Amino acid sequence: MSAPAPSPLAIVDAEPLPRQDEVLTDAALAFVAELHRNFTARRDELLTRRQDRRAEIARTSTLDFRPETAGIRAADWKVAPAPAALNDRRVEITGPTDRKMTINALNSGAKVWLADFEDASAPTWENVVLGQLNLIDAYERRIDFTDARSGKSYALKDADQLATVVMRPRGWHLEERHLQFDGRPVPGALVDFGLYFFHNAQRLIDLGKGPYFYLPKTESYLEARLWNDIFVFAQDYVGIPQGTVRATVLIETITAAYEMEEILFELKDHAAGLNAGRWDYLFSIVKNFRDGGAKFVLPDRNAVTMTAPFMRAYTELLVRTCHKRGAHAIGGMAAFIPSRRDAEVNKVAFEKVKADKDREAGDGFDGSWVAHPDLVPIAMASFDAVLGDKPNQKDRLREDVSVAPGDLIAIDSLDARPTYAGLVSAVQVGTRYIEAWLRGLGAVAIFNLMEDAATAEISRSQIWQWINAGVVFENGEKATAELARKVAAEELAAIRAEIGEEAFAAGKWQQAHDLLLKVSLDADYADFLTLPAYDQLVG
Repeated sequence: MSAPAPSPLAIVDAEPLPRQDEVLTDAALAFVAELHRNFTARRDELLTRRQDRRAEIARTSTLDFRPETAGIRAADWKVAPAPAALNDRRVEITGPTDRKMTINALNSGAKVWLADFEDASAPTWENVVLGQLNLIDAYERRIDFTDARSGKSYALKDADQLATVVMRPRGWHLEERHLQFDGRPVPGALVDFGLYFFHNAQRLIDLGKGPYFYLPKTESYLEARLWNDIFVFAQDYVGIPQGTVRATVLIETITAAYEMEEILFELKDHAAGLNAGRWDYLFSIVKNFRDGGAKFVLPDRNAVTMTAPFMRAYTELLVRTCHKRGAHAIGGMAAFIPSRRDAEVNKVAFEKVKADKDREAGDGFDGSWVAHPDLVPIAMASFDAVLGDKPNQKDRLREDVSVAPGDLIAIDSLDARPTYAGLVSAVQVGTRYIEAWLRGLGAVAIFNLMEDAATAEISRSQIWQWINAGVVFENGEKATAELARKVAAEELAAIRAEIGEEAFAAGKWQQAHDLLLKVSLDADYADFLTLPAYDQLVG
């Protein structure tokens, strides 16, 4: 298919960036324009369907496997076989696409790098465009980086030692205000996917790999169908074989957990696997069941481990579903950031990471995520012990797993309750993360954990839920808006004392404090924190 001329109505509304013309070419913008014209209206319809589904859950306080797709679940089918570059995914590292991270992630020893334009990246125009440029430079092997503070230089290892890139675009709900066609902003997902696919599909094929994607925040099989249609269109547009694109879907919403087989079916020729998220998954439970009463109230986020009964039902169903259909099952995140000063902290944390990865490998997962290169060897050892020389364990069908619809939302099966310390932690982490995000940082080390936007979502959601449910903490204090404001004011004062007046004034602390309280205390629950936050993001 020949590329049409770029639309005269295309508007790039941003200050020029270095080398942006290498990314925002006329041909690339024409491709994004075609994606926008062909698919944005369907995306809009699907966002409306999300609201309808939420209203239905508000009425019923329940979910079930979909009766209209029972035939798909009962039928005998499999997804396309994995390409060689994606067959062994035993350890995957995640992170944004800044220049240093691009080099370190590719060099990390992990099998896969999730190159993130979503939750680990604040969508400033600079991050959006230069992140694309960094990936192009990496594939062309013209990327290097010297740290201005340390003087340390970074360069790529040999090609056979580099991780395979799986790129994650933004979720469907976000617009890209800096790029408009036909008088409206383009969905961020189409900007991220379109620019990356157009520039790199053939480059990746030439490298023996392909354009591989993680699809975030999917809520239904119809959203997976939309992505599949986009993949078909895109492959025809640039003239590469159908099935070259592969996508792994993050099952990080509670509604998607009831449609895993259908999601794989819709992406059949382009499906690579499913991934089990945690913070976004819990955030989705709060969002969808916020009217459901006490039985849906989550305890402190750190008390909801992957061994909680309802989380275990979700992860074991995911493994069984993937392996039944010939897809990879990818486990959750080890977010610990090693301390350079405290060996004892590291020792305890590394033991927890090992136990978590041992559990995942033992449960049948084919791989798992880490947030830091130092965790790659730990996760690798856990999976090596189970897999040996095998690239995956898709032959473990987990037919012993049986999950009833109610098991996935049995929140009250967890023997834990919200605590006052949990409220303080939610305010602390939420404030610190949002402040960094408003400065353009999406992956932030807070209290020795790598946090991303999902962290802020679960933090503010828990504050909102506890207040609206009238939770009484173990110290006798009731969760109220007044208490949340008191804790937030104390945290702001503590940060000011911790970093000093000059650094406090240079940051966006008051703004972050105010935004956290707004989305935590407003009667109308905001669907995504990043929507009001994007309005305040500079750049």
